[in-house]
Amino acid sequence: MWVNGVTLQNRGLEDSHRLAVYEASSGYRTLREVLLRPVAPEQIITEMKKSGLRGRGGAGFPTGLKWSFMPKGVTGTKYLLCNADEGEPGTCKDRDIMRYDPHRLIEGMLIGAYAMGARAGYIYIRGEFVEPIHIVEAALAEAYEAGLLGNHILGTGFSFDLHVHRGAGAYICGEETALMESIEGKKGQPRFKPPFPASYGLYGQPTTINNVETFASVPDIISKGGDWFLHLGKPNNGGTKIFSVTGHVQRPGNYEVPMGTPFKDLLAMAGGLFPERKLKAVIPGGTSTPMVAGEVMMDTTMDYDAISKAGSALGAGSVIVMDDSVCMVKTVERIARFYMHESCGQCTPCREGMGWLWRVMHRIEHGQGREEDLQLLLDVGARIEGRTICALADGGVAPVVSSIRLFRSEYEYHIQHKRCLVTTGAG
Repeated sequence: MWVNGVTLQNRGLEDSHRLAVYEASSGYRTLREVLLRPVAPEQIITEMKKSGLRGRGGAGFPTGLKWSFMPKGVTGTKYLLCNADEGEPGTCKDRDIMRYDPHRLIEGMLIGAYAMGARAGYIYIRGEFVEPIHIVEAALAEAYEAGLLGNHILGTGFSFDLHVHRGAGAYICGEETALMESIEGKKGQPRFKPPFPASYGLYGQPTTINNVETFASVPDIISKGGDWFLHLGKPNNGGTKIFSVTGHVQRPGNYEVPMGTPFKDLLAMAGGLFPERKLKAVIPGGTSTPMVAGEVMMDTTMDYDAISKAGSALGAGSVIVMDDSVCMVKTVERIARFYMHESCGQCTPCREGMGWLWRVMHRIEHGQGREEDLQLLLDVGARIEGRTICALADGGVAPVVSSIRLFRSEYEYHIQHKRCLVTTGAG
C-alpha cells in the first residue's frame, strides 16, 4: 500500500496549507535550486519528458511534450494556466491538493513558468469551491510576501505573477479553450482548434494549460529526477495518481497510488464493498467514460493502457463503484440529464442530441419505453460522437452506449414490464 505519496504527501500535517509548514517539509527548495543554480529551462522540460507524467485532468497528454510546444522568442506575454475547475462527476482530488497543499501547486506552476518563459498565470477555480479558493488566495499572498511571486523572484531575473480566477460552475469551462474564453470575460464555449493554445491562447498569446494534480507533481519530479518518477509507475504511465473512489465502498475518498496498481487493491484501500454485495460495474474515469463490468475491472490495473484495453478511459481518475443494488437505467438517466443540462449549445449534435438521449432514457425509466428505443439510443449516440468541437458530447454518449452493451437485459425488462429488474428483485 502506497503511504507517502507525491501530491498528497503533506495532507496529514497540521496547518499544511501554510507557507512555514510547506517550507519546513522542503517546500520551495526545488524552485530555489532551479533559479539560483541556475538550471537551464530545456533541462527541466527534458526531465518532465523522462518522467512519463501525463496530464491528470483527463486527456492524459504527455506533460513534458506539451511544455515543449511553448514557442520561444515570442513578443508579449506568455501565459500559464491551471485548470482547477474539477467539474467531472465523481472527481474530488484537486480540491484536496488546494485545501491541504496549495504551495505545492504554486511551486509547480513557478517551475513550469520558468521552463516555458511564461510571465503571468491564472488558477481557474470552480466557484463552488469556497474553502479552496480562500486557502489558495491566502497562499498566494504568503508567496508574494516572501518574494516567491512577482518581480525578480529570489533576487533573480525571473518574474511571474499568479492570480486566482473564479469560475461560475459551468462544466464546459473545464475544457481548456472554454476556460480561456471565460477568463477573457466571454461566454464559456470551446474554440475551434487549430490554432492550439500554445500558439494562440489566452488573449491571443502562447498559453499552456495543465491540471492541479499535474502541476503539484512537478517539484518532486525536478528535485528527484524524471527517471525516479517514471519508475514509481510503469512505462508510458509514470508516477503516482490520485483516484477519487466513490459509490458503494465503505471508505470513499482520495487515494494516491502508483500507476499500474491493481483495481482490486485500490478497492480494498477504500474498504471494499458492503457485506453481501457483489461488484456490478465501475466507471473508472468519471461519468464521461464508458462503464466496465465488475469482473473485468477486478482483473484490470489502474493505468491508461490497461483501462483502455478494458474498453474505457482513466480520465481524471474518478472511480465510481457500483454494486448489484444499482439500477443501471435510473443511473444512466441521471447522468444523461447532467450532460443535457451542461451542454453549452454551440454544436447542434450536442445541443439537440443530449436532449434526445435524456428524453428517451427518461421514458424508459418511467415505464413508457418502446422496443425500438434501445436502437434509437445507439443511433442517436452514433450521430453525436465525433461531430462536435469539444468532447462533452462524446462523454455524454459513453455511459449510455456502454450500459446498453453491458446491461441490455435491464433495459429490456424496463421496457417490457414497465418496472425495474433490480429493485423489484425479479429475474
